[in-house]
Amino acid sequence: MTAGILLLAQGGLVFRPMRADAQRAGEVHGTVVDSASGIGIAFADVAVDGIPVQAQTNERGAFNLSGVAAPFTLRVRRLGFESRAVLVRADEVHSPVIVLLAPAQRYLDAVVVRAERTRYTGRLAGYYSRLEHRTQGVFITREDLEREKPTQLTDMLQRQPGVRITRGRPGAQSVRMRGRDCRPLVWLDGAPMSAGDVDLDSFAPTSLEGIELYLGASAPSGFQAARGQSECGTVLLWSRGTDTEPRRASSSTSPAELEELLASLSIFAADQVDTRAALEANGWSVPYPPSLRASGTSGRVVAEFVVDTLGRVEQSRVGIVSSTDPLFSAAVRESAASARFSPAIRGGRRVRQLVRLPFDFHPATDGS
Repeated sequence: MTAGILLLAQGGLVFRPMRADAQRAGEVHGTVVDSASGIGIAFADVAVDGIPVQAQTNERGAFNLSGVAAPFTLRVRRLGFESRAVLVRADEVHSPVIVLLAPAQRYLDAVVVRAERTRYTGRLAGYYSRLEHRTQGVFITREDLEREKPTQLTDMLQRQPGVRITRGRPGAQSVRMRGRDCRPLVWLDGAPMSAGDVDLDSFAPTSLEGIELYLGASAPSGFQAARGQSECGTVLLWSRGTDTEPRRASSSTSPAELEELLASLSIFAADQVDTRAALEANGWSVPYPPSLRASGTSGRVVAEFVVDTLGRVEQSRVGIVSSTDPLFSAAVRESAASARFSPAIRGGRRVRQLVRLPFDFHPATDGS
């Protein structure tokens, strides 16, 4: 049988054959997805029956296995979800295997996080403000770069209207705008670069937070040049830095550790308590990441954590089940200390409870 995509549909498995020329022997890769949200599930265990081949999904829910030979049974499990077994009957598998896992329990009502129109601060304040309003110029965001994954920056720039790429000095390419043959001004983090042609391919696309392109003399105040040089266009590059990257969690409890705590009755699941932990009104204030607010990006996070007997979130036990963006995940984790719950009750006393809570991020809209 040829390789294919495995899908869960209405409780059953559907095998969709793929072309034989898309196969690769001995490998299987795919994604484990939350059927309730359509988002990849992090830290799901993926194993093959009968052989010591296993993997764990990454933050996007993706996994890779090697050293397998069909037919084999793929077993997928994750705390909080119903486990699945997938029979793979392909000699070689190269097409992605997509496994949907259903939540074992209904999630709490989602916390809605709305982007407020506030004043941006920091070195990227001007960029974020212009990106949000987009009154002029062409913007290439971090999300655009991560989605398109260009090998070189000029690969991305030449897709923009009014921009063309010409061959400059050996090994370099030059940018020209709006049919002109003169070189545009290039600024990096607010500082002007060389007056000559700047090799934009010397900047790795993964190092940039955003790009602004102004085809004529329309660059923002402060990025203009004397003697008509701005007529050739302007390129503003904004680099990534500590102020743009999500901070890694200082500590987190794995699903396996949570399972041990549940088994020892140190913590309890929602169906094991008489009164479940409940988020108090306005009990969790989550900041909207500035870059995602400015770009109008929406998203969803499902967080997993333990609420203690005082109704506070235990900071060492905050994990992410699924997320559309690491910046949204970081915003949830870093604001957990401010969360307030009414604690769970079991047998007339307060107990620690494992909670899974969704967060829906909605960007501001006109009139909001």
